[in-house]
Amino acid sequence: MTDFEGNAFDRVIYYALQPLLVIGAIVYWYDDPSDAARFLIALLAVHLILGAIEYIRPARYDWRQPGVEKALYVFIVLVLLVLSGTIGDFYRENITAPFAALREALNLDVWPREWPLLVQVAMVFFASEFIWYWMHRAEHRWRIVWRTTGHGAHHAFKRLGAINFGLNHPLELLVLALPTLIVDLTFGVGVAAAGSVMITSIQASIAHTNIRLNSDGIGWLLTTNEYHLRHHSMILEESNTNYGCAAIVWDRLFRTFSAGVTAETGIGPSEPTLWQKALMPIKEPTDSQVAP
Repeated sequence: MTDFEGNAFDRVIYYALQPLLVIGAIVYWYDDPSDAARFLIALLAVHLILGAIEYIRPARYDWRQPGVEKALYVFIVLVLLVLSGTIGDFYRENITAPFAALREALNLDVWPREWPLLVQVAMVFFASEFIWYWMHRAEHRWRIVWRTTGHGAHHAFKRLGAINFGLNHPLELLVLALPTLIVDLTFGVGVAAAGSVMITSIQASIAHTNIRLNSDGIGWLLTTNEYHLRHHSMILEESNTNYGCAAIVWDRLFRTFSAGVTAETGIGPSEPTLWQKALMPIKEPTDSQVAP
């Protein structure tokens, strides 16, 4: 991406917004990692900032979401966040003991708990993103996975904004909860998992935002909205790239990275209704161009 020309405010947003949001959230969480509420507070603050900038400085003015539509999406995401927490609790209640037994049997109690907490958070983050990379790639590779997870519903939106980070089919929540949980329960990483989840959620929000942001430097490790927008492209060859929603490094290593201008997003020429999105595991829209 070429150097950004604009006023001082726009340049600060372009070059500094993503690192400042990620670092700010980490610092806030690190001040009291035991406070579970800090995840929600950090996520809310990030969305208020992104939402305000999307309104006054959108990358694409025709993508600005009307108030009623935005309110509906916020409500849906809040419901899905509650549901996601319930699913996570269910998993932990039912598989913590088997994983602990497996960890003991295979002598996997090797996690470096004496290392600095932020280093552990980074390790959990990139390990979880490694798992998600392959799960996400499978969703785009095999039709049965695409359909049973309802992943197409997430791709069906023609206009993207930060709130789209959480607009997933309820069935996909069963999948989204797994990567960090697998790392946590396999190695017993403890509180570092919470920090990883926070970074992943904030990065996913930034990756969907309708703001012009820089991809140089930070885009070697972390996903930027330019790269993730390409994954939402209506063109199949472009959509089947950049599977890392929060970390792009695995795409670079496994040669699925792609960069370039994305003309249009969605699964086809038209956007399905919310009801049609909900039914996508059962009935794929006839004009879908990105379904495997």
